[in-house]
Amino acid sequence: LVHFGDLIDVDVVGTTEFDWRGRLSSEGTLEGFDSYGDPIVGLCRSEASIAADVKRPLSKFLRDPVVSVRVIDRSGRQTVVLDGAVRTSHRFQLNRPAKLRELIVLAGGIRDDASGEIQIFRPANLNCEAPRSNSTGGESNPLAVLNITIKDLIAGDPAANPVIRSGDIVNVRRADVVYVIGGVVNPRQVSSRSTTSLSRAIAASGGLTKQADRKAITIFRREGNETKRLEFDFDRINSGESADPVLVAFDIVEVGVSGSER
Repeated sequence: LVHFGDLIDVDVVGTTEFDWRGRLSSEGTLEGFDSYGDPIVGLCRSEASIAADVKRPLSKFLRDPVVSVRVIDRSGRQTVVLDGAVRTSHRFQLNRPAKLRELIVLAGGIRDDASGEIQIFRPANLNCEAPRSNSTGGESNPLAVLNITIKDLIAGDPAANPVIRSGDIVNVRRADVVYVIGGVVNPRQVSSRSTTSLSRAIAASGGLTKQADRKAITIFRREGNETKRLEFDFDRINSGESADPVLVAFDIVEVGVSGSER
């Protein structure tokens, strides 16, 4: 199918007067090829169907014209953008069908700070897919969004490895972060996913130091214009007496240090 950016050649056999070469206009028609009748729509149509439409007006001037339509250059199509938690962000010029997994491999793979989710933003009219309808009405949506989990992609789920289209924007989402400070071996920011618990964040920071006050662990959590202070006893969490709290984005975990003022 013909896309925006394609270079199209119209060859009328036996004459050069009616030959044409060019690209689609912003309306999706053969730009400039309207001297012999109505504009010819080319967007998302096959070469053969375009040739049939070109043939009709030329029949007024030629007897049984033979028309050949070919796409001779596809390099003007919209690029695919792959960004986010991949080793190297890329722009791909697709000249053949390619699936999501292949492009991620070409970008060096997924980084450790990925959240586990991939979003594909797919503008209408750039890939010749039928526009989707809004859930609340019948109007077409100019931007489709595909949500995929890395877990399903790795598991080999075909639905999680779609064919990528020209103009797609693929975002391998980065995980949000939490901050672990105080009595841990390696105070740092830790990638936060939907299941990152307090004990896991502390383990990712090297664990507690000998001077850590295990009964004085505080989570500072921003909620609106206020900061909540949540207190936890690490020994009670380890023994199962208290639940291991799940952290949310931008929490600050402060592990107390014995003998220091808090």
